[in-house]
Amino acid sequence: MRRHDARALDRRRALGLLPALARRLAPRLGPGDVLALSGPIGAGKSTFARALIKHLLAAEGRDEDVPSPTFTLVQSYETRGFEIWHCDLYRLTHADEVLELGLDAAFDDALCLVEWPDRLDDDLPAAALSLDFAPEAAGEARTLTLTWSDDGWTSRLSFLSEATHAD
Repeated sequence: MRRHDARALDRRRALGLLPALARRLAPRLGPGDVLALSGPIGAGKSTFARALIKHLLAAEGRDEDVPSPTFTLVQSYETRGFEIWHCDLYRLTHADEVLELGLDAAFDDALCLVEWPDRLDDDLPAAALSLDFAPEAAGEARTLTLTWSDDGWTSRLSFLSEATHAD
């Protein structure tokens, strides 16, 4: 499994930088891609997901509200090329509930942004890109760790090395 660790960021800067990261990643994503967004409440998962979705919709000239799927579990968005599923699995109590949502089928055909992917147990696709948003022990700093095992992510994420050195 490959890993890329971004440097620790001040929360105010992290929230400001998450949309920039989402904008740079968005054009590299498509149907069948799964982003597993992990971290405690308030770590930046939803901020990142909303920014990514808004960027993909804006690329089609659309400015839509992107609500949190906390209570609906799934919010979906149609684009010209694929469907986007934004899932918040925090309230699921068993991985079998994923089947009821249809998420297993969406993994094949949609871009899926999954908050609380630990609720999936072994049902998370092996090719998923994992983004772990972690608060630092002291203060408001955050560390974002990206982990992947599918070699396809390596070239698509090469911009991260450039951005880390440029920031």
